[in-house]
Amino acid sequence: MFMIKKWTIYHMNKGFYSIPVVAITLVLVVVLFEFSSVDAIVQSLIYNNNTQLWLVDRNDPLLDLIFYSGIKKIFISLVLFLLFSLIFLRKFNWVKKNTKGMVIVVLAGFVVPLTVGALKEATNMPCPNQLIEYGGPYQHMGLFESLSIDQQRPATRCYPAGHASGGFSLLALLFLFVAARSRRNILVVIMALGWSTAGYKMFIGDHFLGHNVVTMVLAWLLILIIAFVIEKIENRFFNKNISR
Repeated sequence: MFMIKKWTIYHMNKGFYSIPVVAITLVLVVVLFEFSSVDAIVQSLIYNNNTQLWLVDRNDPLLDLIFYSGIKKIFISLVLFLLFSLIFLRKFNWVKKNTKGMVIVVLAGFVVPLTVGALKEATNMPCPNQLIEYGGPYQHMGLFESLSIDQQRPATRCYPAGHASGGFSLLALLFLFVAARSRRNILVVIMALGWSTAGYKMFIGDHFLGHNVVTMVLAWLLILIIAFVIEKIENRFFNKNISR
């Protein structure tokens, strides 16, 4: 039986949990960073033009472990554990009671990174450290710009931010909790994890601030859509059977 927590997305649809509101927010965020100098201003604070060095050394193995590879391993381990639990431990009460939330987390763990990865292929935008103004070989290219024939170059995959997508996909963990206080607490933890990776990638020159903010909002939008679809499936196929 498809046992669930006693909540529905319709009971949490104000502001933060509203798909239309988050979708509009995503559009506004994209426009803000595309047509303003926010990214350049922030990046100027973490790049030294005199030394041509970024704030953090990408070759530092300890920082890489703490802020990137370590968090990445935590994300992968959590998603795989939940998937394993759904398949092999589904008879346990704690799995039955949290099936819906666990399904949302697992799906988000795949859908969010894959979607961001596909967008990175489509946008073909360079990373900050690949731009001429930061010591790289390429000209800046906006989201709505395309390369002319004489500007062709190897593909670049930096927008949106892919490495932060795993951390922000864990926002789906909010659907494992009922109490507002618990959701607030887990939100703080997830944002800390997500922005640890996002900040680290900014400080080594791999991403602009806008790349990470877009990924964060996009991740939450995809999670809300996943939750909406899961609830529709539940109501269509499971609750109907229970009521008979």
